[in-house]
Amino acid sequence: MTTVNVRYIVRDVGQAIAFYTKHLGFEVQMHPGPGFASLIRGNLRLLLNTAGGSGGAAQAMPDGQRPEPGGWNRIQLEVEDLAATVAQLQSAGVRFRNAIVIGNGGQQVLVEDPSGNLIELFQPTR
Repeated sequence: MTTVNVRYIVRDVGQAIAFYTKHLGFEVQMHPGPGFASLIRGNLRLLLNTAGGSGGAAQAMPDGQRPEPGGWNRIQLEVEDLAATVAQLQSAGVRFRNAIVIGNGGQQVLVEDPSGNLIELFQPTR
């Protein structure tokens, strides 16, 4: 399967690296400087750029608007046991935007990285 790339704008790349590697199973693929890192988890490559940095992903749009972290778009990571994962992350002080939601396809919860970017943890109905 081909690697899928997702880019997140973050306030602090080092802080984001620590969060994604410690809590969500990512590995550092590349970290050439303070404003950029590439993390990998399976076929997902997460590209982290600082807001207001010198890289292309942080450049202002023609109308002057600058990329910033947060919002509602998110990556989804499938987990085996959502309740256990939530308990483990809560004990580590990870921030959640909501409680576990049960839907037709399974259960989900929204986790915030240190910059407010969302990660959906999802346990499908089996």
